Order: sequence, then structure tokens, then C-alpha cells
Amino acid sequence: MKLLFGQNLSRKLVSRLADIFPDASHIQFHGLADKTDTEIWDFARLNNFCIVTQDADFAERSRLYGSPPKVIWLRCGNAPTNQVENLIRSGQNAVKALLDDLTIHCLELH
Repeated sequence: MKLLFGQNLSRKLVSRLADIFPDASHIQFHGLADKTDTEIWDFARLNNFCIVTQDADFAERSRLYGSPPKVIWLRCGNAPTNQVENLIRSGQNAVKALLDDLTIHCLELH
């Protein structure tokens, strides 16, 4: 499963995290910047992406509908890109466990 970074996250995360998540992408790379949450959700589901977001709406959708797609909810507020990168790096084992576990739908990283 691949990571799909949401609109409020920097596109730079794709290259910065390529060493641990080489198939990561950003919604802007797929023409999804102006799409609804439902359209992004459906794209992620159909293309085997895990949504990485700061948006509580995706976490709630995950609780309601399960997965796919899985959701990584970053609870770091409006943090600089290097802080977001460090949060994901420090949680990479939990992220990989989420991606491998069929029973977990959403992961919160603080």
C-alpha cells in the first residue's frame, strides 16, 4: 500500500520520505486538489493508497466505513514540513504495521 498525502501537507514530503515510503504521492500529482473528500477517498480506495492527512474528516470516515483506504491522521497541527517528516519517520514502524494489519483502519500520530 502506498501513502497519499493530503492537500494541507507539503508535496516535498514525497521526496523527503522516498527512502522509507518509495511509492508515496500527493493528491496534487493526481489532479485531486479541488476534489471533495469523497472523491479523494474513492481514488485512494481504487488505487491502493493510504491517506495521510491532518483532516479529522478522513479519520471519522475511516471509523464509519472502515478500510480501504486506510488513514493516517497526523495530530501535529499546522507544523513545518520538517516536523511532519520527523513525525512520520518516528512513527514508521506503526505506519508499516497499519498497512500490514487488516483489522486496523486508522492510525493517529502525535
